[in-house]
Amino acid sequence: MTEKETKVVFERPHALLPVVTNYCPGCTHGIVNRLVAECLDELDVEGDAVGVAPVGCTVTSYDFYGCDMIEAAHGRAPAVATAAKRVLSDGVVFAYQGDGDLASIGMAETVHAATRGENITVIFVNNAIYGMTGGQMAPTSLPNQVTQTSPYGRDTATAGFPIRVCELLSSLDGVAYLERVTVDCPKNVRKAKKAIKKAFQTQIDKRGYSLVEIVGTCPTNWGMTPQDAFSWMRENMLPYYPLGVYKDVVADGYANAAEAAAARAADCPIANPAPQTEGGAR
Repeated sequence: MTEKETKVVFERPHALLPVVTNYCPGCTHGIVNRLVAECLDELDVEGDAVGVAPVGCTVTSYDFYGCDMIEAAHGRAPAVATAAKRVLSDGVVFAYQGDGDLASIGMAETVHAATRGENITVIFVNNAIYGMTGGQMAPTSLPNQVTQTSPYGRDTATAGFPIRVCELLSSLDGVAYLERVTVDCPKNVRKAKKAIKKAFQTQIDKRGYSLVEIVGTCPTNWGMTPQDAFSWMRENMLPYYPLGVYKDVVADGYANAAEAAAARAADCPIANPAPQTEGGAR
């Protein structure tokens, strides 16, 4: 075969380093890592990107990406990402977090970064369990789901109900784009990549806070094969965490989250003061 006849049809993204990851067999983190790297490549922002690694299964993701990475204390990735973005206003800053990190110890940082409209992107993997630390019940664990700390199933009478992150954040004015996706088949992997790329583009266009929630699996801590884990996810997680776009201010006709927020507060005088005229008259 001559050089002209050869064609590369599949290769490692440049932003994903040629290293062995620490993920368990069948874990969906590897798929999501690759999608993030592909988007960095296609947007040509690897050299301008700063990722924030949390505490969790992706705690060593600074070894996986070719862009600059910062390690954050447990749950503090949005705060660290906020600092990085404010210093590097033209950079592309993203936090990559699991459900325990984002929705438990880091919930305050998550909510306040979103309501401030920090122009960052969050990649959020929801597998309904604490993965790295042995499979404890997470804020996203389903009612009656068995975990190491809920051996008889999550009792909502004592442990409360799971947190639906996209639905929660959709009410905040600083949010520009939210979408929930999954990566259980090639079709959904393509949809997930499109959402991640759109979230990065939302940041590049300075529209406000963006988050993509990926409903994933944890075969090891669920005690299942990868195939059975995907089946359990489809049967149980997707009805509780429906896929789709939960907020898109551009699709709603606004330039950014701030403009959409102003429109929602149009009837509030103090939020929309009349412009000052010469001499101080209104």
